[in-house]
Amino acid sequence: MAEEKKMTLEEVNEYMKQKCGFVPRMFQIINTVTPDPGRTFADFYASIFGDGALSKKVKELMFMSGGVAYCSPRCIIHVIPAITAGATTGEIFEAASVGMILAGFVPGGPGIPYAFEYALKCLDIEAKYKKGEKWEYLPAARFDHGVF
Repeated sequence: MAEEKKMTLEEVNEYMKQKCGFVPRMFQIINTVTPDPGRTFADFYASIFGDGALSKKVKELMFMSGGVAYCSPRCIIHVIPAITAGATTGEIFEAASVGMILAGFVPGGPGIPYAFEYALKCLDIEAKYKKGEKWEYLPAARFDHGVF
């Protein structure tokens, strides 16, 4: 069996963009050390989020909606692949609204007012992304436990 060619950092990042629609923040670091986990993750991601009984667009909107419901900035990033899969502003708004309502009904959920901020963030990211402006879904990590 022939051994696969090792991807470069640029190649694996491009591969992930094609398969996932973006390069997850953790893989922006991991891929600098070794590309294999990034390629493997991208293949796994594509197998779950690819078109099937549900379209890729719907799956990405579902994931984003879950991110709104649980106030997860790492999940609302899925607004980007939803857009590239054809999601409209109206669809993003409705999916974010479902997540916002879910936040008030799931046991231990953060509550509608808190999830509302994440719903707005999805729309903010969408607007900036479509204009080609710089956007951010998560502030840079701080390892000071808030003491500095």
